[in-house]
Amino acid sequence: MKILQINTLYKSGSTGKIAAQIQEVCHLKGYDCRVAYRYEEKNTGCSDTYSVSSWLDCHIHNRLSQMTMLQGCFSYFHTKNFLKKVKAFSPDIIHLHNIHGSFINHSLLFKFIKKHNIPVVWTLHDCWSFTGKCAYFDMTQCKKWKNGCHSCCQLHQESQCIIDSSKLMYNNKKKWFTGIDNLTLVTPSKWLANLAEQSFLSSYPVKVINNGIDLDVFKPCTGDFRTKFNCEGKYILLGVAFGWGKRKGLDVFVELSKRLDENYRIVLVCTNDEIDKQLPENVISIHRTQNQLELAQIYSAADLFVNPTREENYPTVNMESIACGTPVLTFNTGGSAEILDKTCGCAVDCNDIDAMEKEIIRICKEKPFSREMCLERAKNFDMNDRFNDYIALYEEICDDKK
Repeated sequence: MKILQINTLYKSGSTGKIAAQIQEVCHLKGYDCRVAYRYEEKNTGCSDTYSVSSWLDCHIHNRLSQMTMLQGCFSYFHTKNFLKKVKAFSPDIIHLHNIHGSFINHSLLFKFIKKHNIPVVWTLHDCWSFTGKCAYFDMTQCKKWKNGCHSCCQLHQESQCIIDSSKLMYNNKKKWFTGIDNLTLVTPSKWLANLAEQSFLSSYPVKVINNGIDLDVFKPCTGDFRTKFNCEGKYILLGVAFGWGKRKGLDVFVELSKRLDENYRIVLVCTNDEIDKQLPENVISIHRTQNQLELAQIYSAADLFVNPTREENYPTVNMESIACGTPVLTFNTGGSAEILDKTCGCAVDCNDIDAMEKEIIRICKEKPFSREMCLERAKNFDMNDRFNDYIALYEEICDDKK
């Protein structure tokens, strides 16, 4: 069996790591799996990968997309050359991940798939595939994607965007992404599966395969975090996010820092100098960790992981915290609450800071979620099980094709 995965990144970022790890499992099973990604960076390329484009071409593609909203409409010649390699490889399955990284021409790609009748697995890591522009729309409460995007209310999130092409892009995607004879959608969360079933992709089967984590890395471990940051005898409330802002609930932590007394210390990880300017002095800001082990030590030191995200698919940070024995409190948005059960955390309504404050105090003082209960729940998060779910799906599709 020959599998070709296509993703913006390879071995970096969450989706790039997933693609690389699926490739490793395929090789262990004796299957030929190759990964195509935007362009070769230092130490990324190998014999089992393809770089679709170049740095310059991606840069031009990205700038044009930012100005016109026409994402996936450029990189014509690089995509043509790449598809020649795909034809030579002749994959049994093409597995798409994130393809909206301004590196591949979507029209050419999907015409090729349809012409050669190649079965496709497409993992939707966000909502982009069935909207005119947006990866998420919860915060704006936009419903236009159900019938046809137009007059995009998130247009000016791209400061350089000068044309509202949301209607054109919605219609293009509907034309490109439908009409494939054998396409299986995969979503990491039931929440996203439900949205896909309401979109123009509703004719395709949807399978939920949750994301997973490395339980050999994320597990309870000791460290000197409490001593180092003078948190002994305090309740540590931890937040970890990539790209802090309103979407990730930075303002919620600022508000909680004003409400909670001196017995609580808020710790935010993956911040930067600009974020520091928005934080009160009583919030501990950690720009980056040296490695995943240090991050696991911080998770393990915390009393509660707080995730006030307002738009989310299936946040890995929730799983990482629980695997380190620390319960989770989150807004009930996207698939964030799906990770939890009654043994390891709870969710409150989005934007209900009063309820979140009360739950923080209750969980820290009453301790309803033990470390042992969290670790039992974490057994469901083993990434190797999830990768094997993908292998089983590949095998099922190939068997049906025969």
